[in-house]
Amino acid sequence: MTDTANPVWLVVGLGNPGPSYAGHRHNIGYLVTDELARRMGSPFRAHKSGRADVVEGRFGSPGSAQARVVLARPRCYMNEVGGPVKALATFYKVPPERIVAIHDELDIPFDTMRAKLGGGDNGHNGLKSMRSSLGTGEFHRLRVGIGRPPGRQEVADFVLSNYSAAERKVLPFQVDTAADAVECLVLEGLERTQQKFNS
Repeated sequence: MTDTANPVWLVVGLGNPGPSYAGHRHNIGYLVTDELARRMGSPFRAHKSGRADVVEGRFGSPGSAQARVVLARPRCYMNEVGGPVKALATFYKVPPERIVAIHDELDIPFDTMRAKLGGGDNGHNGLKSMRSSLGTGEFHRLRVGIGRPPGRQEVADFVLSNYSAAERKVLPFQVDTAADAVECLVLEGLERTQQKFNS
C-alpha cells in the first residue's frame, strides 16, 4: 500500500477481544469494522506486528472515487489500544488526521451517532490510550450512541453488558448506518458526514 497519490486511512474499531465481550455495548467499534470488512469482502488477518487484526482494501465502487483503507481491531483490552494503533499508524505511514476511531458514546442516545475531529477522551479508556500513544487527540471519531445507564447502574457495568432485547432488534440497522458514516467520512469528508449522520 505505497500509492502516495492516494494515501491510506486507518479505521480502528474499539472493543475488547474474545467471545465473552462480543455482545457488549463497549464493543460497537468491533461490530462496525466487522460490517465494513464484510462489505470489502475480506476477512480479518493477523498483522505482522502481532498486536492487531487487519483488513487492507478500498472504500468506494470501481469506476468512482476510491480510498485505500486499513481496518483494524486491536488484540488487547480497551485501555491498551494506543500501542497497537500507534504501531499500525507508523507501519502504514498514516498521520493522526487520517485515523478514524469507532467507539461507544454514553453522552448521546442509543441509535444516534456523531462524527467529529479531535477533542478529549470524555472518560473513554480507548480514546485516552490512543491520545497518549499518538501524542495528540486530533484524529477522527465516530461516536456511536449507547445512552446512559438506567437507574443507579454503574457506568462500567453498563458498558460491559449486553444490549437489551429491544436494542438488539435495532442494532443491525445502527451498525449498518455507522458503517455508511465511516465510508462517507473517508470518501466525502467530515463536513458532509456531519450533515448526513450527526443526530
